[in-house]
Amino acid sequence: MRNSRIPNYGIDEYAPASDRYNNVEYRRLAKTGLQLPPVSLGFWHNFGDDKPLQTQRDIVRRAFDLGVNHFDLANNYGPPFGSAEKNFGRILHEDLLPYRDELIISSKAGWDMWPGPYGNGGSRKYLTASLDQSLQRMGLDYVDIFYSHRPDADTDLEETMLALHSAVKAGKALYVGISSYSPEDTMRAQAIMRDLGTPLAIHQPSYSMLNRWVEEGEPNLIETCAREGMGMIVFSPLAQGLLTGRYLHGIPADSRAAAGKSLSHDMLREENLDHVRKLSKIAEQRGQTMAQMAISWVLRDQNGYSVDSALIGASSVKQLEENLKATENLEFSDEEIEQIDQYAVEAGINIWRGATDSTKK
Repeated sequence: MRNSRIPNYGIDEYAPASDRYNNVEYRRLAKTGLQLPPVSLGFWHNFGDDKPLQTQRDIVRRAFDLGVNHFDLANNYGPPFGSAEKNFGRILHEDLLPYRDELIISSKAGWDMWPGPYGNGGSRKYLTASLDQSLQRMGLDYVDIFYSHRPDADTDLEETMLALHSAVKAGKALYVGISSYSPEDTMRAQAIMRDLGTPLAIHQPSYSMLNRWVEEGEPNLIETCAREGMGMIVFSPLAQGLLTGRYLHGIPADSRAAAGKSLSHDMLREENLDHVRKLSKIAEQRGQTMAQMAISWVLRDQNGYSVDSALIGASSVKQLEENLKATENLEFSDEEIEQIDQYAVEAGINIWRGATDSTKK
């Protein structure tokens, strides 16, 4: 039955592809019952009110046709804040509502959302209010995954975790997770959640060839999540667009860099661009685009550890289809890894680094 909170706008009837699950190898998140496609669709960009709703609808439909059944949102995705959830809610109820039980829908709260002391951070008040608002915007009774979007040095970790625990107990989220937490805070958070009886299911960090912080430390974040029984889904595998190759010949007018969205001109310095050029040649030798290899690389096996899913955005159906082809070649030879490691180095693009430790103000 259609949710009464979302009106029927009379959009043409949608029937998903009957073979949508035939060619996707879903990955189970550690010890949980959750299984995600190797590539999931993120709504950070391209789903706000600045983009045509029909384009958004076409992308969501095509993604589901191709077996992408995980859609990742957050309270402040837009612009303006909240509009990505509102637009997704409309598409969901016009197209995908009969298939709700096949979908994994996630949302997050932690970054700036509304003015005042309770409009960001990790307080129980903010997280609880934000989740309620997200559910209202999407016209849902629950989300499948709800995240603490970042650690908050001004809020006790116990309070933030209690808010996640309460969301599950209230039936507003089936699973809960964290995003951009350090390995140390991840272990602390999981210990708290185990004591509460609601273990964290998943971690969502940034990770790409040019942002390899999840590989740092002993144990590193990938190993920590595996040992703590948590899955891992990574965002920005394309380094905010730098690893698409779009910026090798200047800044396109319709790009993130031109709009000042998460990719500054400083990040496009010649050293970084030269590394992307070298990586592009390796991708060509593999028969992949730069973007496809970048996605394949974050999903690679790392001595028995691996990422479960990579979040990608898409501004068109064509871009979505091209990037999903990354899963057709996930194997890397030792020689390829050695070549890639020469150029897959820290590029100063991790704009979330300062948020990965709750002890840092």
